[in-house]
Amino acid sequence: MDPSTAPVAQLPPDDVAAIDQLGQTYRAFREELGKAIIGQEQVIEQLAICLFARGHALLMGVPGLAKTLLVSSVAQTFDLSFNRIQFTPDLMPADITGTDIIQESGVGGRRQFEFIKGPVFANIVLADEINRAPAKTQSAMLEAMQENKVTVLGQTYTLQPPFFVLATQNPIEQEGTYPLPEAQLDRFMFLIEVDYPNMQEELRIARETTGSARAALSRLLNGEQVLAYQQLVRRVPVPEHLYDYAVNIVRKTRPGQPEAPQWVKETVGWGAGPRAVQYLVLGAKARAALRGSYMASLEDIEAVAAPVLTHRVITNFSAESQGMTSKKIVERLVGEMRE
Repeated sequence: MDPSTAPVAQLPPDDVAAIDQLGQTYRAFREELGKAIIGQEQVIEQLAICLFARGHALLMGVPGLAKTLLVSSVAQTFDLSFNRIQFTPDLMPADITGTDIIQESGVGGRRQFEFIKGPVFANIVLADEINRAPAKTQSAMLEAMQENKVTVLGQTYTLQPPFFVLATQNPIEQEGTYPLPEAQLDRFMFLIEVDYPNMQEELRIARETTGSARAALSRLLNGEQVLAYQQLVRRVPVPEHLYDYAVNIVRKTRPGQPEAPQWVKETVGWGAGPRAVQYLVLGAKARAALRGSYMASLEDIEAVAAPVLTHRVITNFSAESQGMTSKKIVERLVGEMRE
């Protein structure tokens, strides 16, 4: 089913009132997640932007920062199906998509093939430690993430919308990990960096997570409501100069383009593609709507520039020798665009 044609829940007929309602829902969503997750306000906001902009998210952080707990808690606040896939070096594509098995039909003892769905057939899929599986297995996720379909033994199956892949990745180089292919990284709308909590948050973690069991989270939204809000986000107006901004900053990341600054040509091996332009605009729309604004602003597009572009800008050896990371390159470009 195409998300644009799927049945949706009724929103107020006026988009202004609908955005107000979305803002209230978002505040309730943050409050509910606060029962399980301490701090990480920016991470939660970026995750919500992906969900309502119809994008996938890759959460990057060292072990122990509650990435998996955050994703499972998000799933609990939505009345949606949820599956977790633990990626390992021996995980096979069929372990993700499912496969045909022989079953007795019950008619004359005859046997026939029956497709058994894999864990990717869910509204929210947690791909835990996604960089632990080899490229052959990663390829099974590409079609699902881009087309909302999977093909098994020549037969295509459609994934029920809404469909989100929320993946976690450990940035520490360890044996048994594989770098994700650039084509797959490009399918993720955001790279969300999960950092250590501050001291006050860590004190709260020590006090509040070592006692009795936490209260269960309430379900706030069902699938039809999520689809309705996703379509609302797409209707948020964007001033013309923000389209220019999105195109210009993406083109500046490409060392082969005349718009690229000299320092980019010296430090970047490969820049962002057109999908980055789309996600900059959609991210700005979603951020504006979640914050109760009726039009995307420059502040919105600047706020989503780093999570959209960081994993799409590939540095070269010269950048590595200077300690110039993809994130620093994006931050410098945003700063130069203000001048």
